[in-house]
Amino acid sequence: MILAVAEHRRGELRDVSLELITAGRQLADDVDTALHVAVIGGDVDRFAERLDRDGVDVIHTVDHGEEFNHGVYEQVTVQLVEELDPEYVLTPNSVNGLDFAPAVATKLDLPLVTDAVGLTADDGTLTVNRDMYGSKVETAVGVDADQAVVTIRGGDWAPAEGTADAEVRAFDAEVDESALGSTVTGFEAAAEGDVDISEAEFIVSIGRGIEEEENLPLIEALVEATGATLASSRPIVDNEWLPKNRQVGQSGKVVTPDVYVAIGISGAVQHVAGMKGSDTIVAINTDPNAPIFDIADYGIAGDLFEVVPELIEEFGGEVPDV
Repeated sequence: MILAVAEHRRGELRDVSLELITAGRQLADDVDTALHVAVIGGDVDRFAERLDRDGVDVIHTVDHGEEFNHGVYEQVTVQLVEELDPEYVLTPNSVNGLDFAPAVATKLDLPLVTDAVGLTADDGTLTVNRDMYGSKVETAVGVDADQAVVTIRGGDWAPAEGTADAEVRAFDAEVDESALGSTVTGFEAAAEGDVDISEAEFIVSIGRGIEEEENLPLIEALVEATGATLASSRPIVDNEWLPKNRQVGQSGKVVTPDVYVAIGISGAVQHVAGMKGSDTIVAINTDPNAPIFDIADYGIAGDLFEVVPELIEEFGGEVPDV
């Protein structure tokens, strides 16, 4: 069987947990086995309802704590693996996943492969695809072992849909409180994190094409008119026109909105790595040969200073003087 460990934060199941189900189901089909999903802490019964998606056979709930705690996740996951004996354990390649997955692999003496963008298994060998050299090269890592721990990159699998009517089992984990080493007392976002773009459903993102900081109000007017969230490519952040938490890309955040509007963004691989999972991509660029058009669903080869004002008016906004 395959065991996927879901992730939640501040009372909400994270979208990457549904992507984890898709990845887990594909891998389970490769080895002709079942997919089990575990959720640790928080409102486990409510989380289990949302995790009941196509392809899930069993959901294990562990009612212990509210927020992520390294020691709890390590101990519980180790116990789940020892009890269920899965071929592979999957977790998100997130701050939390990268916190406890290596500890689990070390504790159980298992191979660990991080940041997977593709998974296949055949004849006892797990093949993990990973991006390297700024996403310019995709490598295939072969894992010749009976068991392994793998973290998957968010945004590279579609979220699981449907309803599976999976069996829900309460897992009675024995957590050694004296061995935890830390206690979670609450959750506080970083001061600069005025918004989490990774959770946004509609994003307007800007790149070098806006030319100078004084042109930002034009884009902000479009954001206000459409109800979107403002994001950017790395050069905008490097110039300190927007804070780091607005950056999309390999060195920023991975986003998977319903709509992603890329304005003045050429489409370098480092940026594309952070937004290629968007449902619908709209690109506006003066260069008709810009790489961004290769992945865009809709493209406008034109001057953003002519196109954006028309969009603002179309959505009932007011075009600022820039």
